[in-house]
Amino acid sequence: MIVHGGPSRKFSQIMPAFGDLLTSEEINDVIAYMREFCTNKHWARGELNLPRALITEKAFPEDEVVVSTAVNASGAPGFVTDIIHEQRFGVHNQIEIDVPVNAQDQNHTWYGGVGDATIGIKREVFSSLRTGSILALQGSVIVPTGSKSRGFGSGTTTFETFAAFDQLFPTNTFLQFQLGADLPRHTDIAPQSVFWRTALGQSFAKDHGLGRLFSPMVEFVANRDLINRAKNNWDIVPEMQVTISHRQHIRANVGVRTPATNTAGRSPQVVFYILWDWADGRLNEGW
Repeated sequence: MIVHGGPSRKFSQIMPAFGDLLTSEEINDVIAYMREFCTNKHWARGELNLPRALITEKAFPEDEVVVSTAVNASGAPGFVTDIIHEQRFGVHNQIEIDVPVNAQDQNHTWYGGVGDATIGIKREVFSSLRTGSILALQGSVIVPTGSKSRGFGSGTTTFETFAAFDQLFPTNTFLQFQLGADLPRHTDIAPQSVFWRTALGQSFAKDHGLGRLFSPMVEFVANRDLINRAKNNWDIVPEMQVTISHRQHIRANVGVRTPATNTAGRSPQVVFYILWDWADGRLNEGW
């Protein structure tokens, strides 16, 4: 907005453009001065708010609503849509609520229903813009609100915990790591499992980094049940996130999740989402 003025991000018309009046160094000085008004230095810097992958959760605390859908590309028709609300509180924390809605063709009859809902708390425990690193921990309770008989739920309460570590490089290349476990209350109903996920991406933007943002990524997703003779399930997910609104608070991502091991009974899926960073404006703003 300093370079191109408020209208460039659909903010106030009275904010003029200073790109022809100030050098890049002077603009950086203005930004540094404005940041001094935040007297609490423990907030994670916004540069560490990396593009959201389809599967791998990131470490940065969010104010977002995400509607994410996975559609079976082969086998029995069906899809699941997750409605996710993430809201920051305090300097380091975020609450997350995830309600999945399922629809599945079972023996030529369609069934639908809510899946197992998730309520979680994320806490950022370390961040450094100098190193480009951020680490967060999350604990969640997955409530058995879905029908186990229809395959929409596990049938037992599950505690999920994970660590998320993100690394940003000076070239706008980024890595995101997530390692966690699902620990059901009744292991005779659902097994304990571990999962690990990695996303590798690169952000490109028009107008010397000030325009529409494109972020191609590839994810490597794995999970394993903690039972005898269980095998690792590996998936590969190439994808592309792109900003839609001028303000960049509305984004979309689409990719294909393809099983790489133990492919029997595991269908490829087309996965996509619409993301609304509601702290940056209403849905009808910034276009």
